[in-house]
Amino acid sequence: METFTYSRKPSSQLLQGIKILDLTRLLPGPLATMFLADMGAEVIKIESPKSYDTVRDFPPMIQGESIAYLGFNRNKKSLCLDYTHPEGKAIFLKLVAQSDMLFEQFRPNFLAKFGLNYEELAKINPKLIYVAITGYGQEGPLSHLAGHDLNYAAQAGILSLTGKPNQIPEMLGFQVADIAGGAYMAMIGALAALHYRYRTGEGQLVDISMTDGTIPLAINPFLMEHVAGIKQQRGEYFLSGGMVNYGIYACADKKYIALGTLEAKFWIKLCQIIQKPEWQNRCLPAPHDTLSVWKQELAEIIAQKTQLEWVQIGKEHDIPISPVLEMPDLEKDEHIQARNMIITQQHPKIGEIKGIGNPIKFSKTPTQINWTAPRLGEDTQAILKELGYTNEQIQIWQKENIIKIA
Repeated sequence: METFTYSRKPSSQLLQGIKILDLTRLLPGPLATMFLADMGAEVIKIESPKSYDTVRDFPPMIQGESIAYLGFNRNKKSLCLDYTHPEGKAIFLKLVAQSDMLFEQFRPNFLAKFGLNYEELAKINPKLIYVAITGYGQEGPLSHLAGHDLNYAAQAGILSLTGKPNQIPEMLGFQVADIAGGAYMAMIGALAALHYRYRTGEGQLVDISMTDGTIPLAINPFLMEHVAGIKQQRGEYFLSGGMVNYGIYACADKKYIALGTLEAKFWIKLCQIIQKPEWQNRCLPAPHDTLSVWKQELAEIIAQKTQLEWVQIGKEHDIPISPVLEMPDLEKDEHIQARNMIITQQHPKIGEIKGIGNPIKFSKTPTQINWTAPRLGEDTQAILKELGYTNEQIQIWQKENIIKIA
């Protein structure tokens, strides 16, 4: 076994000095910890030699590497350790004692079987911030159930709002519960708990339910239904198909625009441009049949110009008109380029790969993209050496399959 060891260090100053143990898998947790790693936290992704993050095997693959794994795990270190084995657990607890946060994504009480639940780890490190991401939360009638993004979005009520009136609800084209309800909420909770710890010295359990985190996405329909008493019909809520002046329309070139003339001043201006001043009151609610006629009449006018022509009209007259970009369009878009939301990295095996940039911008402490997602066990030796273990010990653990070194 090679005796050389190294330790990769994050370069962003924002969260430098914060160490995070990442036990999460698949999407929500790994995305959250990746963004925190971009901010300078030292994130150690811990996987067992017997049970690693299955996203590593998700197709499509490029030269044996999953694009999903590459997309969710940059800037992290990889420790391959069986933390359920007594000796592996001892190593893990040594890491816990010197870490700031731990992220896990198992069902409630799963880690308790191994004595690795929050209550036990807090005895070793009372300052530990333990972020538990689940579908339905640590408590409640559904807390023990399995699920995925679609299940949580359904349970949160948002799927009932998506689609055409009186037809089957439509699946969303992205993982809203995983990302908005899970990854983003986990980051918010972790950083809020970190601020509390700075004031009090106390860590705590942060209970993240992806279902809970998804419910606020439908706050406006909720208020309409439960406060105003106005029934919300699928496809007819005023921000999801219930207004002629706020929707998606096809253009002459078979591309689409998003028309966001919600305020009357924008709609009136558009009515003047298309020479339909008599339509200015059509930004008010209307019966379904009337609304359908209005939409069809506007659609016929929109279909007379190309997407680019309508976007230029929007820019020239300060009207909220945006192109509906397809995925290939993103890296060509000037604004997205200016915001550094498409990044390029050099992978040692694949070569150039693209990824999503960090969406949070800081004026003094910018996020940094330092290295690509690590191979399984790529940092095992370096981490164990930093903990004070000898090469001889490391060799024994490797032979016993307690650890794995890439």
